[in-house]
Amino acid sequence: MITVLSGGTGTPKLIQGIKRVYDTSKLNIIVNTVENDYFSGVYVAADIDTVLYTLSDLINVETWYGIKDDTFITHEQLAKLGHDELLRIGDKDRGIKIQKTLLMEKYTLTRAVDIQRRKLGIKSKVLPMSDEHSQINIITDLGKLTFHDFLIKHQTKPKVLDIEYTKINPAPDIVETIEESETIIIGPSNPITSILPIVNLEGVEKALKNSYVVAISPIIGNSPVSGPAGKFMAALGYEVSSYGVGLMYKNFLDKFVIDEKDKELKIDIENLIKDVTITQTNMKNIHDKELLAKTVLGEVR
Repeated sequence: MITVLSGGTGTPKLIQGIKRVYDTSKLNIIVNTVENDYFSGVYVAADIDTVLYTLSDLINVETWYGIKDDTFITHEQLAKLGHDELLRIGDKDRGIKIQKTLLMEKYTLTRAVDIQRRKLGIKSKVLPMSDEHSQINIITDLGKLTFHDFLIKHQTKPKVLDIEYTKINPAPDIVETIEESETIIIGPSNPITSILPIVNLEGVEKALKNSYVVAISPIIGNSPVSGPAGKFMAALGYEVSSYGVGLMYKNFLDKFVIDEKDKELKIDIENLIKDVTITQTNMKNIHDKELLAKTVLGEVR
């Protein structure tokens, strides 16, 4: 059994590769929740839904958000009525989100997601990192912004000065799931807003230290493959490089996979992490995703 720590769009791409080479019934995915919030009256757990859609082959691979071939009739009608919807939510996607919102009137987020993944025919376990709400804020030169305002409304353009999010407790079974897994895979997601919020949950880092943990760097050269990870790392004083990511993960990492373009960093990173593997980490197509999955899984069956 393996467990993947996921958030954003980088790790779901890897999951798409893992699906082709590993028994998904033995796969657990712990997903970041700090960006979850309500929009237009529905609960939006974008990172969780992206994982659900990836595992059920519904994902829109053009955007890595929402459902492929979706329509936007509701979004367009809301706009005609004068409602400026921050997120462009498709109709099928909105249906999933509405159901989750309704389920959460009775159940925890963990239970709601489990009901949905079963309905979608997903064999893997998809585990929200917490059932508690956390507000993440990006401190910028424009002031304090919510994550979605920074990402969508301001298109990640403001200068980032700091990042804050409220302390929350792990969902049930998160620590136990890590402890019982043969391998933990930290996907190539934003380390600051996707991975560290999971790691910082009570008991998680200790469990990781006692597990075999493999991570893929989301940075190639001095830039993230996608998203604002570079701005966030720099704001918190980390070098924007695979070395900087290794510095964040060094206390619990056993193997670090970096891109072939960063091979000159291998010796420096080996001072932090014993096992450093060099390969192509930029997943441009399904073949790349499958090869990276095989590299990451190694001898795991």
